[in-house]
Amino acid sequence: MTFHKEGVPSLIITILFIIALNAIIYFFLNEYFIVSILGYVISGFLLITILQFFRSPKRNFVTRDGEIISPADGKVVVIEEVEETEYFNDKRLQVSVFMSPINVHINRYPISGLLKYYKYHPGLYLVAWHPKSSTENERTTIVVEDDKGRNVLYRQIAGAMARRIVFFGKEGTSVKQTDECGFIKFGSRVDLLLPLDAQLNVKLNDKVKGGISTIAKFNNV
Repeated sequence: MTFHKEGVPSLIITILFIIALNAIIYFFLNEYFIVSILGYVISGFLLITILQFFRSPKRNFVTRDGEIISPADGKVVVIEEVEETEYFNDKRLQVSVFMSPINVHINRYPISGLLKYYKYHPGLYLVAWHPKSSTENERTTIVVEDDKGRNVLYRQIAGAMARRIVFFGKEGTSVKQTDECGFIKFGSRVDLLLPLDAQLNVKLNDKVKGGISTIAKFNNV
């Protein structure tokens, strides 16, 4: 288990806050036993929360041609046919994975191939499970095309708590399935837009692991 680089600024701020809080308690409120205990509890809670949120667990990743791997840890909250209007302009099968604050928040490429499209969209911060969060929240849109011409579009979507989406990739470069592509801080969602004939491997409320769980398989493997 390691600590992700995206969490370093948050960890530094948390540690500075803890030092300041405990210094105030020690020098000015030390005689108040309950206040002291409460301060230590808050300090421990904040530190543990930051450490677990930005954890980067070691996993054995295996690339699988023809399969679409979950880009995030979380729970499948949406499976439906939608009209995709940003890139494909046709009907697609949407599979959405909700990431709670206790999930690992690293995002990974669902397939290997060429990163054909990337765009950042500023927006609102509706709760991640809101139906309009896919089109109105702050988000990024990414399209990867494999060497057989099969495309997957996915979106990193900010939630009510998530106020920073990070994407590491660059349009026009080759990417590898399961490699890190980004990070979303504090509760969020990832949408996958798949071909209608994709063979689903999940159902609603299934729990999935980023880079491990197979969401679907291409029909023309």
